[in-house]
Amino acid sequence: MRILFLVSGGAWNASARAFLVAAKGLSQRGHDIVIACESECPVHVHAQTTELPIVPLRTQASGTADGWRLRDTIRERAVDAVFVHTDAEQYVASSAVRFARGAAHVIRRIPPFAVATRSRRAAFASRLAPTALLFTTDEDRESAANQAGSIPATVAPLSVDLALHDAVRPAERATLGAAPNARVIVCIQDGRHPQRVLSAVRSLAQLASRHPELHLVVIGTGDMDELRMHGAALGISAMITYLGIRDDELSIIRAADVGWIAGEGDAAAFAALDCMAFGVPIVAERTPLTEHYVADGIAGVLLAGDDATQTAASVAAFLAKRELSAQMGQAGRVRLQRDFSFDAMIAGFEAAMSAAIPAARR
Repeated sequence: MRILFLVSGGAWNASARAFLVAAKGLSQRGHDIVIACESECPVHVHAQTTELPIVPLRTQASGTADGWRLRDTIRERAVDAVFVHTDAEQYVASSAVRFARGAAHVIRRIPPFAVATRSRRAAFASRLAPTALLFTTDEDRESAANQAGSIPATVAPLSVDLALHDAVRPAERATLGAAPNARVIVCIQDGRHPQRVLSAVRSLAQLASRHPELHLVVIGTGDMDELRMHGAALGISAMITYLGIRDDELSIIRAADVGWIAGEGDAAAFAALDCMAFGVPIVAERTPLTEHYVADGIAGVLLAGDDATQTAASVAAFLAKRELSAQMGQAGRVRLQRDFSFDAMIAGFEAAMSAAIPAARR
């Protein structure tokens, strides 16, 4: 199959990562892959590491300009399927398919536990080119069944390539601002729920006197200045390192003793999967998403509510049982291999194409 992945906007995020992971896996199975993204942007830099063909889009170009650029690619490569994430991407891709007078299908992927909205723009795009939906969990597909109607809908669980994770070297403690004997908690955020990061900071403040060996490292998108002020007000600045967005994020997670998830959607899902791949036990607020990925009491601890005292007590009990936390990390890796395999993810993307594209064309 000939497949195009459209990643617009230029900003590197977890959804862009999901497409690059899928693109690499599908390429390994013999599919003809091309990635379309803005030139000289973070997504372009990461896309180059896949060694797959890239269609450069002009930075801040209009949707019409992108549509014409994609039209030529769809026509020249006889593309069968275009994968997108957003309303805007669906409109651009559908317009390009219509302009090319091709038979490509547009497949819109819905991140885990995100609402599959159907805006007027998306509805219009569906009339321009055949459209299908790709969900990340069975629960998401079932909950959106009424909205999806007759639109083909399949599921591709999110996953990571364990072979690539096993090759990652852990970051040195010194580069994390932590002492050699520190117990490092890496908090992975996406900027959407700063209160979840603040919960980790407040918990650390309550645990500091009894657990001076703890060191919190915050990575990902978010307002680091606000977090610094909060940490300073609590008197624990020396116990926190604010790193923000990093290219070596996987090395930092691998160096962690505990992973604290403070995001949602693809960002939270990848945070859980990365921790499980490295055998790192997880702490996270209880949500439908974290309940889906993290087996409470087996691969980590899910916290009820945002009460700092209760959260700190739960974390303290978890940290006190070092042998148990190590067992949780290993259990997480086993769960990843069993329930969120890389092969299942790639097979899900293939199933999406099989459901959307007529057998005669396949």
